[in-house]
Amino acid sequence: MLRQRLQQKLLQKLSPQQILLMKLLQIPANELEQRVKQEIEENPALEADALDNHEEEFAPADKDDSEGTSGSVEPVDESPDDFDMEDYYKGEDEIPEYKLQSNNYSRDNEHKEIPFSTGISFPEFLKQQLGLQHLDEHKRQIGLYIIGNIDASGYLQRSVDAIVDDLAFMQNITAKKEDVEEVLAVIQEFDPPGVGGRNLQECLLIQLRRKMKTEASESLELAYRILKRYFNEFTKKHYEKIMKRMDIDEEQLKEAIDVILTLNPKPGNSLVETSRNNQYIIPDFTINNTNGELELTMNSWNTPELRVSRTYAGMMQDLANGKRGKAEKEAFSFIKKKIDSAKWFIEAVRQRQNTLYITMKAIMDYQRDYFLTGDETKLRPMILKNIADIVGMDISTVSRVANSKYVQTPFGTFLLKSFFSESMHKEDGEEVSTREVKTILKDLIEEEDKNKPLTDEQLMNALKDKGYPIARRTVAKYREQLGIPVARLRKELKVK
Repeated sequence: MLRQRLQQKLLQKLSPQQILLMKLLQIPANELEQRVKQEIEENPALEADALDNHEEEFAPADKDDSEGTSGSVEPVDESPDDFDMEDYYKGEDEIPEYKLQSNNYSRDNEHKEIPFSTGISFPEFLKQQLGLQHLDEHKRQIGLYIIGNIDASGYLQRSVDAIVDDLAFMQNITAKKEDVEEVLAVIQEFDPPGVGGRNLQECLLIQLRRKMKTEASESLELAYRILKRYFNEFTKKHYEKIMKRMDIDEEQLKEAIDVILTLNPKPGNSLVETSRNNQYIIPDFTINNTNGELELTMNSWNTPELRVSRTYAGMMQDLANGKRGKAEKEAFSFIKKKIDSAKWFIEAVRQRQNTLYITMKAIMDYQRDYFLTGDETKLRPMILKNIADIVGMDISTVSRVANSKYVQTPFGTFLLKSFFSESMHKEDGEEVSTREVKTILKDLIEEEDKNKPLTDEQLMNALKDKGYPIARRTVAKYREQLGIPVARLRKELKVK
């Protein structure tokens, strides 16, 4: 049976403007430019001021200029009769070029630097070397496919049998296993040494074979035998087994290990300048220490001045004042929708900048001692709620700000969320950051005797002696988070 009843509900919904702001908060500085370009392409009512827009720069000031950011900009009447092309061409050869340039800048003007990177990719670098080889078209096609399966570290990610099948089914190229191995052997002679290895062992052996072609020594031959026959024992640092089976002493083993340590486990990563596009970290914030006072600035090089198109604003004004038929109403509705969308986006970008600045300012003030000294032991325990309470925002908003944002300090460039850490209490009751504990743990491991590295239990006791009572499992967790291996893998041979 159908019934009618009155029900009262309290709902919370996000408006389109709020959703847009949340999305903009999440993206870092290096992605904001692309997002702005995308919006300009999709919305013709949105425009960005060009850096060389001289029409804007020398236009007379208008009393309604301050309303430009909100979109209520009056169209400017531009009369083509005020400019005569004859005046432009007249005397072209008489005026030096430097006199036509202006440098009207002062020290107060914002200086924007746009970082960029150049270079060819790692695969292109390998293809260039392949082109210098005397190979027929059949083997050249095999070589190109092999290079396409080499990752950024320089390792071949497909087996020879799989490459033979791929060439047959995907490239319609009939190749024998011997052909692929022959071309692979050619690629393994390319720079950087070790490229084309199918695993770490083969990568290191390739580098040793190249060294042995130019120099001969007992340490090189010994290093090659160790990696060839006892690779598993070497990776697990079972040095006693290696010395016993190879009938060598500790000094010989130490010399061979020193040779192995000079090899590059990731040869592809060594081609930063010539073969790979540099991946720059563009900080969203910069903190400077000026005579004991911290100054916070935001990186706004890729945030152009946005405005509502004057053409669209003028069209809407004309349609609003004139007679409106069906076509005019549809045009007015379309233009109004685009202008409103442009206003929302401009306001969202402005709110994004304001929210980022307020949040980072709160973090800077909260961690003032650290940003003044760079001493990680002075980092205060800080969670998202601490900053959210200071700025009066939701925790989720602070989380979006901290995610994938970087800050440049006099001590380096850091990920913003790395400053957030849980707290623990020392034996004297003092509250400290877990990051401080990790720093002390890292110092203990760096200062240990590498002949007898400290176990997790010994590290636990050492931390307890310093007033940090934590469990052995917690020590192991912090050690793994720092990327430090267990004691057995940190062991080094004695240097005589």
